[in-house]
Amino acid sequence: MFVKICGITNEDDALFAVAMGADAVGFVFAPSSRQIAAQQVYDITRRLPPEILTVGVFRDEVPSRVIDIVNRSGVRAVQLHGHETPADVAEVSARVRWVIKAVAAGTTDARRANQFGTDLVLVDAAMPGSGKMFDWSLIDDIPEGPRLILAGGLDPDNVAAAVQRVAPWGVDVSSGVESSPGKKDARKVKAFIERARQAAPEQYVGPDEMPYDWMDDE
Repeated sequence: MFVKICGITNEDDALFAVAMGADAVGFVFAPSSRQIAAQQVYDITRRLPPEILTVGVFRDEVPSRVIDIVNRSGVRAVQLHGHETPADVAEVSARVRWVIKAVAAGTTDARRANQFGTDLVLVDAAMPGSGKMFDWSLIDDIPEGPRLILAGGLDPDNVAAAVQRVAPWGVDVSSGVESSPGKKDARKVKAFIERARQAAPEQYVGPDEMPYDWMDDE
């Protein structure tokens, strides 16, 4: 079970998430209460183990600027969390190996999630970053093919039920493990990761089941 802790704004939270077993940490470059500068992210990413996938989150940003910020921040992956077109995704993918396309459940983009040219699709609520849950049955509208990362209102109390109902490849959380916007709660982070992994079907568990080697991306 791939677990991403998003909305990281400081080094301590990033290091703790990694220590608790997170596979990925996300940094928000889009306008948000959790927005962080590229230089600050660079100072954090250089301290993280190489096997951790570091993800920059963007929303409706032009591809050239996405690539520039990736280069300056040191992140290894991009999450496009807006109304990006397949052409936008392709332009970013030409320069960044790992691209996650986020879609809102129940939308046209969700129903054509396999047309964005990326194997990683994150499914969120209608208002990204709102911390609101959505009807998990809407996942049934997602076409087969991409690996699904479930987001939207997840927290330590509901992540097990979400994993059991949806059986996603991965889960993503931000506000659900915070004590305040941009500040993670250590107990919630630990509980979220543990419960997500415990609820995952056996075939999802363990590093040998990861479909990608994050270290082999040069």
